[in-house]
Amino acid sequence: MTVTDQHVDDLLTRDVLAHLATQLESARRMLAIVLEQAAAIRQRGVAQVVRLANMLQIEMHRREVIESERLELLERAGARLGVSAGDVSIMLLANLMDDDSAAVARAQAAELRGMLLEIQREHTVNRALIQQELAFLDHLLRLAGNAGGYDSGGDQAGVRRRRPLMHRPVFDLEA
Repeated sequence: MTVTDQHVDDLLTRDVLAHLATQLESARRMLAIVLEQAAAIRQRGVAQVVRLANMLQIEMHRREVIESERLELLERAGARLGVSAGDVSIMLLANLMDDDSAAVARAQAAELRGMLLEIQREHTVNRALIQQELAFLDHLLRLAGNAGGYDSGGDQAGVRRRRPLMHRPVFDLEA
């Protein structure tokens, strides 16, 4: 379907394309962070993992601002289209754009969806890796007699002292 000039909203088109570009930049930063974090987890670089977690938190705060901008755009588009903001899709937005801009918007939206899925997948893997590392650390602490260790809930575990070797029974001689 070709959009006629009277249906094209140049201002909204410009704002939507700029917003999608901002979303993609943010998603690329997040993806780079979670991928770097995965490498740091595998290398057991605790300081690097913490630094990257902080960077991820900062990017999440930026995304909150981006999300509020997205909601404003959806409200504007919904008013222009005569639908609620929640019903606005990229396909409906394309009806307010020239053909070239609509194609760019659809492609950027698809790229963004794919990137967000990849970020979610990588973040889930990172969480699993961290859980494995913590379980391994817990295991090592238990092998060391739990001296100064923590239980699986993160609370300081009670010290469990092993009996000295000389006081351990070798055989149960009562039968």
